[in-house]
Amino acid sequence: MEELNSSMVTFNSSSQPGDPSPASWVSVKLVPAMVLSFCFLLGVPGNIAVIIFKPNWQHLSSLSQILMLNLAISDLICLLPLPLWIYTFLKGWTLGLVACKLLAYIMYCSLYSSLLTVTLLSVQRYLQVVHLQKIFDRAGRRRLLVPLWLVTMILSIPALVVRQVIEHQHGTDCHFHFSSQSQQVAVMLTETLTGLFAIFVVAFSYIGLHRKVNQAAFFNNPQMTRLVISIIVTFFVLRMPYHITNVLRVAAILLKNDSLLKFFLNSYNILAALVFVNSCLNPLLYAFALKN
Repeated sequence: MEELNSSMVTFNSSSQPGDPSPASWVSVKLVPAMVLSFCFLLGVPGNIAVIIFKPNWQHLSSLSQILMLNLAISDLICLLPLPLWIYTFLKGWTLGLVACKLLAYIMYCSLYSSLLTVTLLSVQRYLQVVHLQKIFDRAGRRRLLVPLWLVTMILSIPALVVRQVIEHQHGTDCHFHFSSQSQQVAVMLTETLTGLFAIFVVAFSYIGLHRKVNQAAFFNNPQMTRLVISIIVTFFVLRMPYHITNVLRVAAILLKNDSLLKFFLNSYNILAALVFVNSCLNPLLYAFALKN
C-alpha cells in the first residue's frame, strides 16, 4: 500500500540506506510491475463481471450481498489506476502534486474499504452461524456502508497529507515524504495496527466458524460457504506478509539498523504487490465457487 508506485524504491533521506543497485532492478521494479499488470488484466474484468451479474447471490443474506457488492466495487476502484501507477513506477512521475495526492488517497481508500469489508463479512458470518443472530435491519444494512467509508477516508488521510512529488538524481517520484522519523513511525504504526487488528478479527471469526463446522445452518449453501471461507483465507495469506514487513521497517528505523532496512527495501515491493493480488483474486473465487 505505502509507496506503491516509484516510492517503492525510494525513501525519506532520514531512513534511506541507498538506492538499489542495477543488479536488483528486476526484483525491485520489474517483478512488482509484472505482478501489478497481472492484477489489472485479471481483476478489472473479473470485478466488473461480479458487479454486473452478481453470481448466485440469491442464496446470500441481504447484508452479505451488500458487503459482497462493496467488496467488488472497492477492488475495482483499487485496480483501475494500476496502469498509471505501473508507468510512473518505471518511468517517473510527471502528473503534478495534486494528481499525486489524489490518486494515492483514492488507492488507500479502496484498499482500506476492501480490508474493512472482508472484516465485516467475517464478523457477520460468525454471528449468523455461531450465535444464530441476524444483525441489522434493511435500513441499517444500507447505512452500514456510510460509517465504513467514513472510517476508510479517515484512515487514508496520511496518504493525502504526506504524499509529495520528490525530485532526485534518477527522476521525479510521487511518494511519502516524512518530516521526521516520529511522523514516519506514527504513519507506519497506524497502518500496521489497523491491518493486524482486522486480520485478528478475521482469524477469530474463521476459527469460530470452524468449530461449528457440523452445524447444518452453515451448510445450507456449500457454494457460498466455500466462497466466504476462500475470501477470508486468501485475505489473510496475502495481507499478513505486508504488515510483517511494516513491523520490520519500524524496528529498523527505531534501531537504526541498516541491514534490516535493506532487507525491508528488497522484499517490500513484491509483498506490497501481493495486496493487489487479493483484489484481483476475489472474482476468481466467485467463479471457483460456481464451478459445479
